[in-house]
Amino acid sequence: MSAQLQEMPQIRRMFLTDLDAVVAIEREVFLFPWTRGNFSDSIDSGYHCLVLEHEGHLFGYGVMMIGPEEAHLLTLSIAAGSQRRGWGESLLRHFIHVAREQHARSMFLDVRESNHAAARLYERIGFKKIAQRKDYYPAMGGREDSLVMELML
Repeated sequence: MSAQLQEMPQIRRMFLTDLDAVVAIEREVFLFPWTRGNFSDSIDSGYHCLVLEHEGHLFGYGVMMIGPEEAHLLTLSIAAGSQRRGWGESLLRHFIHVAREQHARSMFLDVRESNHAAARLYERIGFKKIAQRKDYYPAMGGREDSLVMELML
């Protein structure tokens, strides 16, 4: 066996002790970030809160709630220095797997209309644009529309 073998990043449950790292990434990546309270409330509510971690370094996370027959991905993010390496897609595919295990028939998400890279990723995986929410997100100088996307599971 090679001494060069390195531990692969793992996807695991998010804990309250992860919130400093999660909030730091959130603030780095988003102009209008979730608060620490948003994440702790999600954990306390029993949502599926997951992180991506490698050798003790947390570099991605996501939150999904599941209701009767449907899942809703509330947020998913990868630290700026780890983006464009497939980690967002890996985490998204893991959430899809969890939704299927929980017997969801569809999965929904919202994406900023201006976030073309994320929308392309979601479309590549099979999400379809089904609606638009007017003025859904806060934006510099006003509000921004959301594209509502759905994946049939």
